[in-house]
Amino acid sequence: MHSTPEPQAQVVSLFKADDKVVPRTVHGPYARARWVMVWLTQLAYYGTAWLQWNGRQAVLFDVESRRFLLGPLVFYPQDFIFLTGLLIVSALSLFLFTAVAGRVWCGYACPQTVYTEIFLWFERTFEGDRSARLRLSSGPWTVERAVKTAAKQFSWMVFAVWTGFTFVGYFTPIRALWHDTLALQLGGWSLFWIAFYSVATYGNAGFMREQVCKYMCPYARFQSAMFDKDTLLITYDAQRGEPRGSRSKKADPATLGLGACVDCTLCVQVCPTGIDIRKGLQYECIGCAACVDVCDQVMDKMGYARGLVKYSTQNALQQGWSARQMLQRALRPRVLVYTAVLWSLIAALVAGIAMRPELRVDVVRDRSVNYRMVDDGRIENVYRLMMMNTTEHPLQVNVKAQGDGEYRVVEADHFEVLPSESRWVVVRVQGNPDVLLAGANHFQFQLQGDGIKPVTEQATFLAPH
Repeated sequence: MHSTPEPQAQVVSLFKADDKVVPRTVHGPYARARWVMVWLTQLAYYGTAWLQWNGRQAVLFDVESRRFLLGPLVFYPQDFIFLTGLLIVSALSLFLFTAVAGRVWCGYACPQTVYTEIFLWFERTFEGDRSARLRLSSGPWTVERAVKTAAKQFSWMVFAVWTGFTFVGYFTPIRALWHDTLALQLGGWSLFWIAFYSVATYGNAGFMREQVCKYMCPYARFQSAMFDKDTLLITYDAQRGEPRGSRSKKADPATLGLGACVDCTLCVQVCPTGIDIRKGLQYECIGCAACVDVCDQVMDKMGYARGLVKYSTQNALQQGWSARQMLQRALRPRVLVYTAVLWSLIAALVAGIAMRPELRVDVVRDRSVNYRMVDDGRIENVYRLMMMNTTEHPLQVNVKAQGDGEYRVVEADHFEVLPSESRWVVVRVQGNPDVLLAGANHFQFQLQGDGIKPVTEQATFLAPH
């Protein structure tokens, strides 16, 4: 009797690793527009940190002093409402741009796109264009390959470290940070965050690249909820392009039964996310229009009309609209609503900042002693006042106490708050026991000075039972 052999277990992988995307260099109006955005964003990012305003850094998130300096403006934690407003404005702006022109932010201004473009430039500089890079990576390790790879990696690391250093320079005064770096006296936390953001830039722009856009960025997943048939997207005109096929420049495509697409696959080779735009709308498309530039060049060489791949809308393709008709649909109800709400919020934000008081005050009663009796029989409470100067000039502040308890501020009642300074001051307030109520009594601190609006803050005065 023969036993039946047991079947061998097989492991089936459900994950297929994507091939590395090596985009081809492309030239054209949209490629130039992307590089204009690269220059503008990076000049703003690397340059703003070094700007000075009245002897201090113009833009600084001063975490230690708990204040945010933005040119002539000084914001404190109490101004959190303005940060909330700014975030809402940014979100609505993204919704508006997406409703009108799809992922135009991703294709031209997103930091991931911008830094990937820069890192690709270093890669092309040392290793050549797409075909040369593919030959180099698939061939054996030689001295030439080692030198080119080392030069590329070194340039990536230098650029990434400078990016991380600049980022930390927005939270620690960058000039002091630079001197500490040259003197090898960087603090532990500064060194940690420079290293952290350097590694993040190096990894995201040098290696992960399109994987960030395709799998890590949440915007790619919910963008379709903001699209409609009048959203401007990168589109392939299938009616004109199909059936695709190669042919000579002199051949008549109608005689061959072919469309305008010559199936050169250049639109795939230049795509930074490695997709084929001819397959229709895909969430991986970041709207960079590299495929538009290269396809127009192919159409020019073949003597065909441009626009086989172009910015268009679904309605425009289906109904054969002209560019004018397509743009007229840009001002549709949802776009008008987004625009109205956005400008209303911007106006409210600007008005709120303009009407901020020059002096902000927080009152904290000294809890170490509830109250005490002084020599003349009056009752004394001690308070700590946090004074925050939101201007660029010193403020002379007089402090008074107003209420039914015949209050008076003793000893120091005049303070100077320097430009953009926040400081604690100790204020002693005495009340008349003959008119005070037992327990809690309410009164007001009134702060006045030349050139500032009076500030009133409520406080509680404790008296014995």
